[in-house]
Amino acid sequence: MFLNALLLALREIRRNLMRSFLTTLGIVIGVAAVITMITLGNGATRLISEQISSLGSNLLIMRTGQRMGPGMSGGARFRIADAEAIEAQVSSLKAVAPVVNNGATLVAGGTNWSSAINGSTNAYLIAGNWTLAAGRQFTDEDEKLGKAVCIIGSTVREKLFGTQNPLGMELRVKKMTCEIIGLLASKGQGAMGQDQDDTVIIPIRTAQRRLTGNQFVSSIMMSMKDGVDTDRVMLQIRSLMRERRKLADNDEDDFNILDTKQIAQTLSGTVGTMTSLLGAVAAVSLLVGGIGIMNIMLVSVTERTREIGIRLAIGALEHEVLLQFLTEAVALSAFGGLIGIVLALFSCLLLSHLMQMPFLFDPSINLLSFAFSAGIGVVFGYMPARRAASLDPIEALRHE
Repeated sequence: MFLNALLLALREIRRNLMRSFLTTLGIVIGVAAVITMITLGNGATRLISEQISSLGSNLLIMRTGQRMGPGMSGGARFRIADAEAIEAQVSSLKAVAPVVNNGATLVAGGTNWSSAINGSTNAYLIAGNWTLAAGRQFTDEDEKLGKAVCIIGSTVREKLFGTQNPLGMELRVKKMTCEIIGLLASKGQGAMGQDQDDTVIIPIRTAQRRLTGNQFVSSIMMSMKDGVDTDRVMLQIRSLMRERRKLADNDEDDFNILDTKQIAQTLSGTVGTMTSLLGAVAAVSLLVGGIGIMNIMLVSVTERTREIGIRLAIGALEHEVLLQFLTEAVALSAFGGLIGIVLALFSCLLLSHLMQMPFLFDPSINLLSFAFSAGIGVVFGYMPARRAASLDPIEALRHE
């Protein structure tokens, strides 16, 4: 009986093909929008996690001031000795890198390029999860004597040297000329949108003597060993730094320690909330599509009143008429759901490519959207179907 009802429903849909398509358009848009929003949201969450991970493994960053961002109150600046003390007394850390940040215009041949300059040690490569594509790291002599050598990122190489191999060539940083000894492997875009490969790393003492002219350190990067308790490590570092900075018990910290994992969780949570909100807004169009299906089914019942009367007069039961019209409504919404899934697939592939984020196919959301679209057909198709089944055969046969 159900198969027969389905065949009759398909025949009726095919008879009014354009009207059927316009009726299902709301379902198509709703399903496509929900799947696209959630799929892109999942891709954005994965991208953020990967970008945060690219900053470093189990990374902590310590800066001066009571809090991060605008309005940050100042504090005594760090020195290399602070990083050495942390490395010596906190055993849960595998790398501690004092960092001097500066910006400068780079010159190579007749080409200029502005880039970020980071003065640090080899520990910076470990803490920042950097690998060398070619060349070498700093030697002990490079670091102790503050030699004019540098390691450059792939963006700097591309902008200043093109396809040339820059190893052994000279690069002018402000008034200092340094020899390029290493090339960093590309890491791509960072979590805040910055180009991580647009960087030059020089020995920290070189940066202090030749660029900043002082012994201060901008920040200290610390990479924790796997499996350690982050809160305990941060407490140890905080206690040590309060002691070194001679802070009284009632004094607030004049430095802050940032855990990149917390950043990843916060950003991922924010993106997840926005994804859920956008998905809920998109789902409203499914309800609009359901109302459209109910409207067209009521019109169909009115148009086919005489047909319904003939069926009832020759022996069709009420539940058979009910099933017939309910099947038509579900078929319309199910077709809309299928078309919406296909449309969402192409939209997600295109948008993921344009937005440069991973495409994460989630079968569960596709199946749930299809089931929900079919359920819309049941809910909004029941009233027209019930109306058709309750028609009086005699009155229906009199209908013109």
